[in-house]
Amino acid sequence: MFRSAPFVSLALASVVFAQTYSATYTPQDAPNKSEQGQSGTNQCGTGSDQNSMCQNVYVSSLDDFCIFAPPSPGPGSVIGNTERIEVAWCVQSGHGTRLIPDGAITGAHFVQTPDYVQVTGVGDLTKINIPQGDEGGELDPHGADGNGNPIGGLVFSSAFGGMAQMHEWTNFVAYNEFCIRACKDGPKAPALCQHIYDVMGCDWNMPGDYSSGSFDSCKGDSGEPMGVYGTSTFYQGEPSTPAAHPAPSKSQCNPANTIGNGQSISTSAILTTSPASSAASGSSSVSTSSPSSVTASSTTSSGQSSTTSAAASSATSSGSSGQSMTTTRTSAPPAPTGSSGSSAGSSPSATGGAQNGAASLFSRGLEVSVAAAAVIIGAAVIA
Repeated sequence: MFRSAPFVSLALASVVFAQTYSATYTPQDAPNKSEQGQSGTNQCGTGSDQNSMCQNVYVSSLDDFCIFAPPSPGPGSVIGNTERIEVAWCVQSGHGTRLIPDGAITGAHFVQTPDYVQVTGVGDLTKINIPQGDEGGELDPHGADGNGNPIGGLVFSSAFGGMAQMHEWTNFVAYNEFCIRACKDGPKAPALCQHIYDVMGCDWNMPGDYSSGSFDSCKGDSGEPMGVYGTSTFYQGEPSTPAAHPAPSKSQCNPANTIGNGQSISTSAILTTSPASSAASGSSSVSTSSPSSVTASSTTSSGQSSTTSAAASSATSSGSSGQSMTTTRTSAPPAPTGSSGSSAGSSPSATGGAQNGAASLFSRGLEVSVAAAAVIIGAAVIA
C-alpha cells in the first residue's frame, strides 16, 4: 500500500533538518517584493482595500486570519490558473489586505497546538473570486521553483508570542471549503506543514472540524504528520491511498456566534499605508502616501480594477494536476484539487522555498524526495 521510509543520507538529512532561511521579515520591514516575478507586494500598510495586491497572510486567531485567493473574478480564475498570483483575503482589517465579506464564511474552527495554528472551514468562497465549482488546490511557500504559490506570499502569526513570520505553511482553498496551517519554526515544521500532498485536499492533510453554522477557537494536540504512518510513508500517486489521520484531540474550546468585519465587499475601505511603497507592480490600488488615512473605493462586487485583472490574465501556471482529491468525509463539499505552478523567479526567498530550505537546493524532479525526507526526519523528531 505504501513504502517503508527510505534511507536518507546524513548530508541530505542535515540539510532538511536545519531548515535555514535566507531572510526573515516582519510586516513592518518586509520589502516591496520578496521574490522575482511577484505580482503583488509585501509592503501592505494597515487598514484594508478591496483592490489590494497584498500577499501577506496572517493566522493568529479565529477573528484574525486570512487565506489566499484570486485577485480577479471570472471563470479563468480557478486556483490552478492563479496560484502564482493569489492575494491575501482577511477576516480582520488592519493588515492592508482585502477583506473576506461578511457571510462568505459559514463555519470556521481555529486550533492552536504547540507546533502550529490551523483554521478549517466552509462557506461561499465565490465571494472572494473563486469560480463556482472550482475544487481548488494547494498554496504553499515552495511551489515548483521554490518561490512559493503565490510567488512571494508571506505568512505571519502572533499566536506564539510577538508577530513572527511562519516559514512553513500550507493552504488549501476551493469554492466551498478552506484550510490553512502555519507551523512554528523548528525541526517539526517541515513535516507538520508538508506540501507534497497537493491533490489530497483539506480533510486528508488537515483533519479537523469542517462543520457549517458554528465557529470556535480551541487548544489542541499537534497530531501526526500527514502521510506518515508509523515507520511507513505514503507518497502521492501510489495505487492505494491510506485514510487520513484522525483529527487530533482538542480542548478549551470557546464558541463564537460568527466572524466578520462589519463591511460588505462593495463598500468603501479605509487604508492606512506605511511610508514605503505599498503598490503592486503596475497597480495604483494601494496608496504610497505618508502614514495617513486615505479612502480607497472598492469595486470588487462586480470585478477588480483593470490593473488587477491584467495581473490575473498575464499569469502563467503549469495548471491543475487534474486529479480529484481523496477525502474521508461521507457527506461534504468536494475537496480541492491540487496544482503545481512554475516561474522563472530565483531570488533568495523568505517564504521557506528557494535558497531558504532543503528543497531549494534541488530541481523539481527531486523536490518530492527531499520533502519526503523532511517528513521522515520531522516524524522522527515528533516521535
